[in-house]
Amino acid sequence: MPPDIRILLVDDHALFRRGLVALLGEAPTMQVVGQAGDAGEALRLATQLQPDIILLDNHLPGVRGIDAVESLRQAAPASRVLMLTVSEEAADLGAALRAGASGYLLKTCETDELIGGIQRALRGEVVIGADMTAKLAQAFIAPETTDSAKEALPANAQSEKTPLSPRERQIAAAIARGASNKVIARELDIAETTVKVHVQSILRKLDLSSRVQIAVYASEHGLSV
Repeated sequence: MPPDIRILLVDDHALFRRGLVALLGEAPTMQVVGQAGDAGEALRLATQLQPDIILLDNHLPGVRGIDAVESLRQAAPASRVLMLTVSEEAADLGAALRAGASGYLLKTCETDELIGGIQRALRGEVVIGADMTAKLAQAFIAPETTDSAKEALPANAQSEKTPLSPRERQIAAAIARGASNKVIARELDIAETTVKVHVQSILRKLDLSSRVQIAVYASEHGLSV
């Protein structure tokens, strides 16, 4: 059996933390090793415990969780910080990723999405909830597009022409809709491993680092459907 994934919970609501402890306790390979209700306690515990995953709310007493991401990563360099919050703002998502968070999930997500997100973050993947991927894409193409949404896309990926193949454009469009690799594979009648290869090719060609940047790119270039 693989070793437990050691998790530090950071949320100012004790009731929510207790519920999350109970939920994660049902996952056989996950262990909550610490809980913090504010950023100061989170930094102390991160330094002491060196957890695998830090689940971080954005609304903490006196400071935004996003503003604590960099300090947490310095305190526990091997830890992955995964935002778990109620904020559906694309600006918060962009800020969290730029600060070094490994992902952004909403507290309304399903248990399977949370458990899977933790596992993917531990593997080094950038985890973005499907709803938030779509929101960032919509924010980018809306007339009142925010600078924070634009900043999620590197400058060298903003040219008018796209180097992507027709199949890669299909996959980029699906990502902009928030579709997972499994869903894309089913829709296009190809293997999930083939989708993963295409996603890596898209990232390489556009010099991007995450699915959310692919979603922004697809929206900017009219690829989203």
